[in-house]
Amino acid sequence: QVQLVESGGGLVQAGGSLRLSCELSGGTFWLYTMAWFRQLPGKEREFVAGIVRTGDETEYAESVKGRFTISRDNAKNTVALQMNSLKSEDTAVYYCAADRTLNVHTFTDEYAHWGQGTQVTVSS
Repeated sequence: QVQLVESGGGLVQAGGSLRLSCELSGGTFWLYTMAWFRQLPGKEREFVAGIVRTGDETEYAESVKGRFTISRDNAKNTVALQMNSLKSEDTAVYYCAADRTLNVHTFTDEYAHWGQGTQVTVSS
């Protein structure tokens, strides 16, 4: 069965950078559209960024455009989220998601597979 494992979270000062990574196992990676979501305590999980199977189309939440970059390596079964110019409001648990769709979707119920999450904390 498909499993997603995130890594790369941690504590960083405002203005700094972090790179998250997610590895997919148990499935054919290039068949999956991949995405990152995040969740604050007591709030709903929200879309951050997504990338289609081939990597030539991406989509971002308005709040992260110009600061975050999603990429994938189909040879290594990984998707990454490069986060620059981090702000305190980026503090959340970040989740990797995957689904066998052609397009990026921004709703959580569109994704069948989820990682366990990784904490990102930005101190001001």
